[in-house]
Amino acid sequence: MDLTKFPRRHYVQEPTPIESLPAFSKALGNKVNIYIKRDDLLPGCAGGNKTRKLDFCIADALEKGADTIITCGAVQSNHCRLTLSWAVKEGMDCHLVLEERVKGSYKADGSGNNFLFNIMGVTSTRVVPGGSDMMGEMEKVAAGLKAEGKKPYIIPGGASNAIGAMGYVACAQEIVQQLFNSGLHIDHMVVPSGSAGTHAGTVVGMCGTNAGIPVSGVNVSRPKDVQEGIVYKLAEETASLVDMRGELPKEEITCFDQYVGPGYSIPTDSMIEAVKLLAQTESILLDPVYSGKAMAGLIDLVRNDHFPPGANVLFLHTGGSPALYAYLDTFQ
Repeated sequence: MDLTKFPRRHYVQEPTPIESLPAFSKALGNKVNIYIKRDDLLPGCAGGNKTRKLDFCIADALEKGADTIITCGAVQSNHCRLTLSWAVKEGMDCHLVLEERVKGSYKADGSGNNFLFNIMGVTSTRVVPGGSDMMGEMEKVAAGLKAEGKKPYIIPGGASNAIGAMGYVACAQEIVQQLFNSGLHIDHMVVPSGSAGTHAGTVVGMCGTNAGIPVSGVNVSRPKDVQEGIVYKLAEETASLVDMRGELPKEEITCFDQYVGPGYSIPTDSMIEAVKLLAQTESILLDPVYSGKAMAGLIDLVRNDHFPPGANVLFLHTGGSPALYAYLDTFQ
């Protein structure tokens, strides 16, 4: 897989650390050894995994002559925060379409990512009801901008298309090289699974490098069968784009949906425990929507002996801690 033939902006200059979590592992009974890939430390306003995807997506936009970025997400979207941050760095306008997935959750003067949208000077913010056709809504914005003489480029939610997922093909390659350099063997990897680009790209990267590291996704919204279908479809598209040799077996895509709770972005007791436990043992902040629920899944899998005793398990930290400040009531 040669990713050098694709344009990128080189937002990612250095590998993010892989850190051991001895105190966290001890708190879970030392059944397994837990490691964490710190993609929360990626560049971009307040960091997070979408920087890897936007490295490719914004390069594609600029190559196509775009001067304006349009994207979408939930009202506390980490993806929207990072898309806006890189658009600012590139001197491009950025228009956000926010989906109010939980009725009444959008607050114009809200904290968390919503505050950061405003402080970075978002060009426009449009809020639509949950369940809206988000691509259709973004195309409406694009049509208006084209009429004004602008050259807009639409990035889908989560930057989760084959172009964006290449960021996590590259991340998998980065991880494999780090493991080789350090002599660390990883038996299993756990990732949050939402818009699917991170999960799909990681699986393609691990398969394409013959790393032999199984990847499990912990869902943040959809049922298992639906999510696995979405991840597999995007993984196939990504594998085709990067000319991965061989077929991608369906069994490479595994999702767990027991940790979603009442719905996307709605707090759960297990998420609260996960956020507090990692903060109080390792001083690392998770977010309440993605990494918090994914870590809740990892904790439960460890407690229920899903992994062999003594296994080395790598958790991908996708970032998103600014959203914590919009959930103060949940944690106080």
